[in-house]
Amino acid sequence: MRSLAQNAELALLLEVTSTPKPGNVDRRHGYDDLRFEHFVAGAVGAQSGFRLAADGGPVGEAFERSVEGMADQEGGNTQFGALLLVTPLVATGASGELTPERASDVVSGTTVEDAANFYRAFEHVDVAVDEPPDDLDGLDVRRGTDAIPELEARRLTLEDVMELSSDVDGVAAEWVDGFTRSFEAAAAIERRDGPVPDRAAHVFLELLAEEVDTFVVTRNDRETAEEVTRRAQSVLDGEEAAADLADEFVERDVNPGTTADIIAAALFIALERGLQV
Repeated sequence: MRSLAQNAELALLLEVTSTPKPGNVDRRHGYDDLRFEHFVAGAVGAQSGFRLAADGGPVGEAFERSVEGMADQEGGNTQFGALLLVTPLVATGASGELTPERASDVVSGTTVEDAANFYRAFEHVDVAVDEPPDDLDGLDVRRGTDAIPELEARRLTLEDVMELSSDVDGVAAEWVDGFTRSFEAAAAIERRDGPVPDRAAHVFLELLAEEVDTFVVTRNDRETAEEVTRRAQSVLDGEEAAADLADEFVERDVNPGTTADIIAAALFIALERGLQV
């Protein structure tokens, strides 16, 4: 029987082997400086942080450690958002039954020090984020450790930090909403038949057609994100091929990373609930 940390690592590996996921790195698609093997190495490197979360360690420290390990490869940021979702879910599984309610309890139990470790994680890799509003400029995550004094002065927990960006960031929204989309996607993967990576790729398209990907909004623009949503639906409707769309989005550097992060979290949930691989 696999441990929580092993299932977390396996979830990241299954996510990147799922293909086609238009715009994302997978076993058939990549970018010149960000390739399949970088994601594989990132998943393996994150293991130490997952183990800490599974052993009951602080969520923020476990996340920062997983990011540090993930970054030990040449591609840079491969799975930052996925780790931000999977780590608290590992902590949830360690504390009891893996449910949205218990996950929300884990989020509510985060501390100012957890938030500080979240900021420290930005020292390990470059992460694409939006410019913060003027009143939150001191809390810009790109400042890394330099923002921690402001964080501590405001006594903000990691839950508080996620709430500040939940309206513009799909990963943060999962923290605030009890990981709703992650649990729903897990159920959708469980309902489907066939190889797990194929199931995950199909559910990825369903998620992409359902809601704009906030990472595309950040890296490209909202118009592109809305196009991505429409094009995903056209694939589901049989009007165009997923493989062709995947090739096009890689060529255009359109990367729906938030949706992929949710798939990684969903795969972890499904594995913990008995999904066989």
